[in-house]
This record gives sequence, C-alpha cells and structure tokens, in this order.
Amino acid sequence: MKTTELPRWASGFVLPLLNLLSALLVAALVIHLLGESPVESLQILVNSAVLNPEGLSYTLFYASTFVFTGLAVSIAMKAGLFNIGAEGQMYLGGLGLTLAMLSFDATLSPWLLIPLAIVASAAFGAGWAFLPGYLQAKRGSHVVVTTIMFNFIAAGLMNFIIVKYLIPEGDQNPASRTFSEAAAMPQLFNWFPALGDTPLNISFILALVALAIYGVVVSRSSWGYKLQATGLNAHAAHYAGVRISRTIIVAMLISGALAGLAAVNSILGSTHYLSLNFPAGAGFIGIAIALMGRQNPIGILLSAVLFGALIQGGFDLSLEKPNIPQETIVFIQGLIILFCGAMENMYGPAVLKLINATRSNARKG
Repeated sequence: MKTTELPRWASGFVLPLLNLLSALLVAALVIHLLGESPVESLQILVNSAVLNPEGLSYTLFYASTFVFTGLAVSIAMKAGLFNIGAEGQMYLGGLGLTLAMLSFDATLSPWLLIPLAIVASAAFGAGWAFLPGYLQAKRGSHVVVTTIMFNFIAAGLMNFIIVKYLIPEGDQNPASRTFSEAAAMPQLFNWFPALGDTPLNISFILALVALAIYGVVVSRSSWGYKLQATGLNAHAAHYAGVRISRTIIVAMLISGALAGLAAVNSILGSTHYLSLNFPAGAGFIGIAIALMGRQNPIGILLSAVLFGALIQGGFDLSLEKPNIPQETIVFIQGLIILFCGAMENMYGPAVLKLINATRSNARKG
C-alpha cells in the first residue's frame, strides 16, 4: 500500500539535507562566477570554523545566541504562530539586562548579578512579546504583522533610550558604559584551554539546557500536547478543552523570554555593554534555524552551529579570498532560508515517490 505522507525520518532529515545541499550548490556556482574555487573555499570555511579549535570556539559562541532565537521562533510555531519579532524581543532583553547591570554591577556579587541579569533579559523579552500575543488571542490581530511592527518600535525605542539616557557624558559612541568585571559570564576556556581565549562562555551550556527543556516540555508534557494541538487545529483543540487564548499568550511569553535570553550571550559574554543594533540580525536568523531544524531540539542545535560556522568561516574566507566579499555569507544564509523555508517541500513529491517505489520493489522481491 502506497503511503501519502513522508516518514518522520524523511521530513525531518532527508528534506532539510537536500535543501541545504541545494543552497550550497547555488552558492558554489556564485563563488565559481566570482573567479574562485568552490572546493577550496569550502575547505577554508570548514578549517576556520570547525577543524581549528579556536575557530570552533567562535562558531559555538555564535551558535549559543542562535539556539535561543531559534527556540523562540520554534515554540511559537508549535502553537501555529509565526513570531517574526525575535529581533525586537532580543533588543528589549538586552535593555532589561543592561538596566540590571547599571543598577547593581557595583554592589552585587557575580553569583547574584548574573542570575538577576538573566531573569531581567527574559522578563523584558517576554513583556515585549506579550502584546502581540494578546492581540492575536483576544482581538485576532495577526501576530506576523504585530511582531514586525514591534521590531521597528523596539529599534526606535532603543535608539532613543541609548542616546538620551545611557551614553556616558562626553562619549560619542552610542552605547552604555562598560559593565564591571562582576558582570562577565564565565568563559569556557578557563576549563578547556584548548578552545583558546575566545568569548565562548557558559551561555552555550545554558543553550543546551534550554534545548533539553524545550524537547521535554513540548513532547512529554500535557502543556506541550495542548500547545501542539493548538497549532495543528485550534478548533479541534478548543472542543477538546484547550484554552486557546491562554495557550497562545503563554506561548508568546515563552517565545519572547527565549529571544530575550539571546542577549545574555551577546552582551555579558562578549561586549559587556549595550550598543545600538547589537542583535545583528540574530532574531531573523532564528527564523531560518527553526525552519531548517523542523522545530526539533537536535535540528535546532545543528542549524545554529551551521549558521555559526558560516559567520566564523566567512570572516577568514573573505580575508583569504578577496574576490569573495563578506556579503557572500549573507547571500548563502539567504539561500538556506529560501530553500529551507519557502521551498522546503520542493523535493517532497520526489522523495515520496522514491520511498513508495522502494517499498513496492521490496514486496515484489
């Protein structure tokens, strides 16, 4: 009997892999047109981002941020929501973290200061996601529209707050003052010297913990069942006793909190101050990670590492190959988003036909 749906292993692994390979093939063609060898360029990228211990450390540092933004988008998707506002929510998370630092970094010990900053970043991110969630649940305003609008509002608000209130007197750089040493996240090279003196910090461990909690809550808890039921069929879930409005609002609150937590790695793990545009597109990359990872914890982790490797490897690639500008990496990211997002099911019919043909031949044999 022919199957009409792809098995989980095919939809969760084969399709993303085919889409990724398609994006890389197009990127290889572009690199060839730029006058460089695609194979040699790939070797440089892999050596810089994965095989070199210090490069791998930077890759995992970038991936730590992307895991949180990917989770933020993924948990909203489980409820049938497309949260495009992770960028703005991360922005506000950074503001909450910064306000906590500026208020207490001179008085509290790191054991109290860093947890306070983490809570503040999650609270501000969740607060910024609350209104879009409420408007979707109670007023029917589409969350895609409201979260896009809130991204622009967040950018304007942060520009005003930083320029008006946070720039130290006499400074020209649009950023807050540098936090005290007590506010720095412990770096992993203190325990693993082979990683080199890089910004990789315990935020990476927190990201792994967040992935594990996400996997358990979504697939093993009653609330996770309600969340997925709402995303699959809100009307059926309602008749099954699920409170749709509450589920949507809670999902958006958690989504915003996760996006806000992404600021911890970027600020406390690296810059140690709040600056304009510090998210640097991490919220939008989270959309690609959620799509490519199929909202699966392992898929999200692998996708985050891939995008981290592209950023880290892209730096060295542009240095060693002047014909390949840094913008090429952004182009490759866009290709991955295109193939894993808008064209994610392009290979679906062919893979399904191949599976049915293989099963038919096996039965005949």
